[in-house]
Amino acid sequence: MSTPEELRYTEEHEWVVAIDGGRARVGITEYAQDQLGDVVFVELPEVGTHLDMGEPFGEIESTKSVSELFAPVDGEVVAVNDAVVSSPELVNSDPYGEGWLIEVALDDAGAVDALLDAEAYQRVINN
Repeated sequence: MSTPEELRYTEEHEWVVAIDGGRARVGITEYAQDQLGDVVFVELPEVGTHLDMGEPFGEIESTKSVSELFAPVDGEVVAVNDAVVSSPELVNSDPYGEGWLIEVALDDAGAVDALLDAEAYQRVINN
């Protein structure tokens, strides 16, 4: 399983990367998409929605199950990946690239650094 070093992770299998201007991009990990199986539907919040860390912000449905998505940080949704909504299989084929889910304007720019690094996330999925 790929766990890119430049990303941060949650125990709920979301990844986060800081991007320009106090924003972060969020998606689900390769491990998560593998566990889900073929993703057939993604429900994401509207731009302008405020996220509270640890709270559900959407759902991802596969041929096996429906799972909630949990906010890895506090902040306002500033972009939604419409490509994933119309082509949910992008989550399976490119979870760290074209399969990203949302972008968030962070309430606290340091919040991303507080998440799990790649090594810590590997320990979570290998236990």
